[in-house]
Amino acid sequence: MILEVCVDSFDSMDTAMKAGADRIELCSALELGGLTPSYGLMEKASGHKEVEVFVMIRPRAGDFLYSEEEFDVMKRDIRKAKELGLTGIVTGILLKDGSIDLKRMKELVTLSHPLPVSFHRAFDDAKEPDRQIPDLIDMGVIRILTSGLEESAWEGADYLKSLQDTFGDQITIMPGAGIRPENIRMLAEKTGCSSFHMSGRSRTESRMEYRADLERGKSVSETYSNYYADHEKIRSVREILDHI
Repeated sequence: MILEVCVDSFDSMDTAMKAGADRIELCSALELGGLTPSYGLMEKASGHKEVEVFVMIRPRAGDFLYSEEEFDVMKRDIRKAKELGLTGIVTGILLKDGSIDLKRMKELVTLSHPLPVSFHRAFDDAKEPDRQIPDLIDMGVIRILTSGLEESAWEGADYLKSLQDTFGDQITIMPGAGIRPENIRMLAEKTGCSSFHMSGRSRTESRMEYRADLERGKSVSETYSNYYADHEKIRSVREILDHI
């Protein structure tokens, strides 16, 4: 059983590795669904060869319909990830009609070579995405991250099982969204999947001693809350997966 943890800071990456993550999805701005991380974070993460590090290539928040300029940025970021020695690429791109943009997706897969490519949760925003899974397989995509078209993987478990039954011997179907110690065993048993994706984050109070919001009589600001990978959440999921 494989556990992938998405992180948007090196501290969270370090926690996830110590908690037993098999693979890291390296991002920025997880509160926006994950964007391309900074080159500095990529470089620091690349120094840790004991775990796979797949880099999110997503130039902005919002939909997955990208302009030519945004597509050019994505290609530049992939080249940089390869140069820095990361393990793989996570990306996805759609057309305005909701279908997967196979032409440009294939271009990204070709550019990424020899790094493997995962298709991220743009899959869940696509129109009838299962119809295009054979095309993703043919172009060399190795893995699909999906919540089963629902808000959480548990809600989408039936669809995830159907994808696993149909395509699981050709491409990895990886449930993600709402993965917790309380549901991971049931989800694994119900879907038949063997790879899972989680963030396992918890809110942490800022270590700032000076608080401008309080000093100036303002309402409490989210600036003074940070979110980091939670060792206990990740470790608990890891231990459950180890016993399935």
